[in-house]
Amino acid sequence: MASSTRTPDDDAKGSSSTASPRPSMVKGASLLIVLQLISRLVTFVANQLLLRFLTAPLLGLSTQLEVYYLSVLFFARESLRVAIQRQETGEGLTMDKRGESQAVVNLGYLAIVLGFFVSGGLGWTYLAYANQSTLETPYLVQSVYLYGLASMIELVSEPCFVLMQTRLQFGTRATAEAIATFLRCIIVFGSAVWASKRHLELGVLPFALGQLTYGASLLLVYLHSGYGLARSMGFSLLPRPVSGDNSFLGTYLYKPTLTLAGSMMAQSVVKHLLTQGDTFLISLLSTPDIQGVYALANNYGGLLARLLFQPVEESSRSYFSRLLVASSDKTVAKTVSPAVQEAKKSFQTLTRLYILLSAVIVSLGPFAAPSLLAIVAGGRWIAAGAGDVLSMYCFYIPFLALNGLTESFVASVASEAEVHKQSMWMAVFSVAFATSAFVFMSVFPLGARGLVLANIINMLCRITWSLVFITGYFGRNKTTLSFRSLVPESTVALALSTLVLMHQLHVLENAGSRPIMTLTKIAGSAIPLLLLIVFLERHFLLECFQSLRGRKAAKQQ
Repeated sequence: MASSTRTPDDDAKGSSSTASPRPSMVKGASLLIVLQLISRLVTFVANQLLLRFLTAPLLGLSTQLEVYYLSVLFFARESLRVAIQRQETGEGLTMDKRGESQAVVNLGYLAIVLGFFVSGGLGWTYLAYANQSTLETPYLVQSVYLYGLASMIELVSEPCFVLMQTRLQFGTRATAEAIATFLRCIIVFGSAVWASKRHLELGVLPFALGQLTYGASLLLVYLHSGYGLARSMGFSLLPRPVSGDNSFLGTYLYKPTLTLAGSMMAQSVVKHLLTQGDTFLISLLSTPDIQGVYALANNYGGLLARLLFQPVEESSRSYFSRLLVASSDKTVAKTVSPAVQEAKKSFQTLTRLYILLSAVIVSLGPFAAPSLLAIVAGGRWIAAGAGDVLSMYCFYIPFLALNGLTESFVASVASEAEVHKQSMWMAVFSVAFATSAFVFMSVFPLGARGLVLANIINMLCRITWSLVFITGYFGRNKTTLSFRSLVPESTVALALSTLVLMHQLHVLENAGSRPIMTLTKIAGSAIPLLLLIVFLERHFLLECFQSLRGRKAAKQQ
């Protein structure tokens, strides 16, 4: 939120931050990427050790409970987070930084209220409709209760979280998530090893205990940082009246933000169903063994997306929202503004970088994935078909990445009417996703691989809609976005040629039995491929390097 009544000092600070939002985005993305790198590496190591104590059905069941946990968080806070990032305090209001911070904190408490009802409703639904074999899993009911409690504990930290986000305090988030991830890994792995040594069947209880630790750790770190900020600025972390202005509901909640959050709620529901729809569908259309195989492939395949793409997308959403807030009204621009030009340049650069990285993943990933999985997870999972599913998942990663980036831009600039329109189209895409999943998994017995194909179709539909919207947005603002400027055609052709060549050489023949030899062959192909890509994209990569170096020099000055 930003006040319209400002002191001269505030104007100086505000103009500085508005004129150069890019360093904040770069800094935030860098912090989050480092955070994700450390957290995912710790989680990765812990998961490798944990796989020795898990069966495929238990892994599939833990994924279902994680979806329950994420669903509570998503429905309770996602639309509110986006609305707070998008919304300004409004014209005609007299409010200092203390009042703005208090207004943000008050809005954060809505997530706690929503989470209480969502947690209870989804938890009851899961236990009511779970099949008998699932209910017979040791400590399942207790685990569901613990996951629900963990989600509520994490939501209690939401007022502090949204406060830190609006203040661009990325370091607090980095610290909180790093500590929480590390402690969760210790609890999950420690309890699993303890139970194994004592020959106890705990089911998914170790995962529930780990998630409870994660939520509690986040809460403690956010409360510590939030309390220090509140004390220094003179506001409260508890709900307090802000203004008697008509723009506030009951003097506590800013109405325009509530309206925007409400309009985004329907879209959030549809978006989450699409995002987690693979887990819902596979639980209905497959056996527990297939669920576990898909969960393993999804965890490994989505590692890069969570590690690199997710923090970039989150930072991009904040960056584009702040940069284009003045250009997102309903009036038609007469000339292209510098902010729109900068947004176009940034979007083109990020998209092209995504496609370059995706080209490497698609050309080499399907052949390297089974061998890597054989090394880190063992031949037991290769025999279960996880290697084939992970190979297919490598084709899905580029679509997953591009969808996240394009939808981040849409969420930054779309009006309420456009958000409703997107929600309707997402409902159509959800039907297409469910239909294709049924065809690939039931009509054609492709199992988990069919679900990956259905996800690709879903993401392709969403990317297409977002790109049409984005080109229309730039068109209304007197500039054009060319699709050819986004796609490095020579590099894509080179990647596809490498893919065909690797397939013709039958690289996958000994992937499971002789993984080291297979990886050696792939490494021999990777080196010339990377060198050729660098040569073909040398001008673009040099421009990116010079731009980044220029921003660092300007920041030091």
